[in-house]
Amino acid sequence: MKQHHRLWTRAAAGLALVMSLGACAPLVVGSMVGGAMVASDRRTSGIQLEDEGIELRGGNRIREMLGSRVHINITSYNRQVLLTGEVPTQKDKDYANQLISQVENVRTVVNELAVAPTSSLSDRSMDALISGKVKASMVDSKDIFANAFKVVTERGTVYLMGRVTQREAQRATDLARQVSGVKKVVRVFDILTEEELQALLPPPPKNAAPATSSEAK
Repeated sequence: MKQHHRLWTRAAAGLALVMSLGACAPLVVGSMVGGAMVASDRRTSGIQLEDEGIELRGGNRIREMLGSRVHINITSYNRQVLLTGEVPTQKDKDYANQLISQVENVRTVVNELAVAPTSSLSDRSMDALISGKVKASMVDSKDIFANAFKVVTERGTVYLMGRVTQREAQRATDLARQVSGVKKVVRVFDILTEEELQALLPPPPKNAAPATSSEAK
């Protein structure tokens, strides 16, 4: 099992490095439970499509109006948009916020843009590696569904998104803080009650064997 975990961590890190060649996109991977991939995205398929559309339309609008002098990443989860990256001036930061807030279907905007020089490729590669390590730590923990979270890292700050309970939010935050290279953890969650979470989860198979004490852990 330890060997499996090491292989998984290397794979996640490798995937993160590949993704770093483009924008600092959020890293989302499946969670392994009992050897099976668990699809645990808690958004409806319609909302997932809306989020993809928001990111696409928002990116187009930023490129058209602000051009290549800014480095802005747009991450939408459940129609809540997180802006990360760097812009030259406070005016650009405010304008980007205005542009994205006007995109169709956007519910709220969390503007975490820094007024600073554009980050280097090596900085973005390190951020992507950190995201991979955070996701791998979630998979290894086994007490939360890694695929219920989006992880975005910018300049060593880890942003966590998802529809999760307070318990899950705290557990994910604690795991992220333990990863080397993480300077700060910012939570951008939609908080669910435990009852709301149970309503979202699929019912267990009727013929499923009861979990053993080790599995329950």
